[in-house]
Amino acid sequence: MSITKIRKAVFPVAGFGTRFLPATKAMPKELLPIVDKPLIQYAVEEAIAAGIDTLIFVTGRNKRAIEDHFDNNQELEMALRVKGKHAQADMIKNILPPGVECIFVRQPEQLGLGHAVLCAERVVSGDPFAVLLADDFLTFDGAGVTQDLVSGFDRTGKTQLSVIEVSGPNISKYGVIVPGAQPGSVVAGLVEKPSPQGAPSNLASIGRYILTPDIFDILRNQPAGAGGEIQLADAINVQAARGEVEAVRLNGRRFDCGSVEGYLDAIMHVADRRRSPRT
Repeated sequence: MSITKIRKAVFPVAGFGTRFLPATKAMPKELLPIVDKPLIQYAVEEAIAAGIDTLIFVTGRNKRAIEDHFDNNQELEMALRVKGKHAQADMIKNILPPGVECIFVRQPEQLGLGHAVLCAERVVSGDPFAVLLADDFLTFDGAGVTQDLVSGFDRTGKTQLSVIEVSGPNISKYGVIVPGAQPGSVVAGLVEKPSPQGAPSNLASIGRYILTPDIFDILRNQPAGAGGEIQLADAINVQAARGEVEAVRLNGRRFDCGSVEGYLDAIMHVADRRRSPRT
């Protein structure tokens, strides 16, 4: 079986970031810094490390700053070099390595994560692709979380989900895995935000995916789900019923930077590692 390599990644970045107002009134939440680097750049670097060279940002109003961040800024680079700050100039010049392309697609209305992914269909152009949610700040061992999913896809050609164990009432905040009949990575279903009592397992899907292009046909014909939105989890559930989905346990730590508490925890984690780097 010939399997297409994963070369494209979708970054849904159209959200308002209301939990971080007033900081996000004029600045995208994805540009909130974890110490000295914005959230979205961590996710982009993770994707590039997995061999991805086409970055598709699904944006909304007031998100132009994300495009500016990944664009060249020759005036700033020149000003730094004139002052002899060559290391800093190299840093901003090399935010994206050569050969990596950014494409920006507008989501005209926020109708859910599934709808945001659907907005990228024309650019994805029939290829399997990754989805990375910048709100999920991940630390990891090895090549990276997205690389782990790419490796799983390379073996089987199936949709891949990154999952973590969640205990207690917090399970209702996630898409929750319905385990397959056989132990291992096979997923029988995915339930979006179940009640704690009705959760089919304690394995929660987080913001890293490898998706096959048939997901677009499912999303296009899918009714609104939880919250009146087009839910990506509902579309993946359809794939899972066909035996086309696998789960990969997160090899690292996750910080939910969609919440202020999780964002602060991520900053403290990175700051501690900077102060006491591992040898």
